[in-house]
Amino acid sequence: MTIPFFAGFMLGLSLILVIGAQNAFVLRLGLKGEHVLPVVLTCALSDAALILVGVAGFAHLNAIMPWVEPVMRYAGAAFLIVYGVRSFRSAFSTTAGLKVSGTTSMTLQGALLTCLALTWLNPHVYLDTVVLIGTISTQFDEGRGLFALGAMLASVTFFFSLGYGARLLRPFFARPGTWRVLDAGIGLVMWATAARVLLPSGPG
Repeated sequence: MTIPFFAGFMLGLSLILVIGAQNAFVLRLGLKGEHVLPVVLTCALSDAALILVGVAGFAHLNAIMPWVEPVMRYAGAAFLIVYGVRSFRSAFSTTAGLKVSGTTSMTLQGALLTCLALTWLNPHVYLDTVVLIGTISTQFDEGRGLFALGAMLASVTFFFSLGYGARLLRPFFARPGTWRVLDAGIGLVMWATAARVLLPSGPG
């Protein structure tokens, strides 16, 4: 039963590690030490809600329309392959580290509103959590709950590590080489997950 949990954790972590506007925002606040706890909780709880919608929704949808699952499986695999290509391309083309600009403090309300906008108004978030995680969860039958729990734990682990570890990691994030290694690792995980999606499911 640990396989669905581990699979969910690795998939959730590989998806969330892709550096985007939300992660850069959390990193910036973490480096400045502003509103870290409420912001990382908002990000993690938002992901948990979306993951639940994806896992529960696809389970019911697949029972009603069984053709949806294979269609979304191939679409999800294509998405992972493209993301992997993008990660490898970024690994070979990165020439600068992530820069934190601006020293103006942000109010708690402003931080939370910005965090919610970057989360809920980003179409890629729905593709990652509701569509992709929801689709892959259908492969685990009784283990769907553990799969979802693993993906949620990955979100919590990542956001808390990013928010509270930002100051310690600032010298590393400033180096292009760090992002090259990270992006290459993300690409490998994406392609490995795509291969698992495309391969026939084994027995229970």
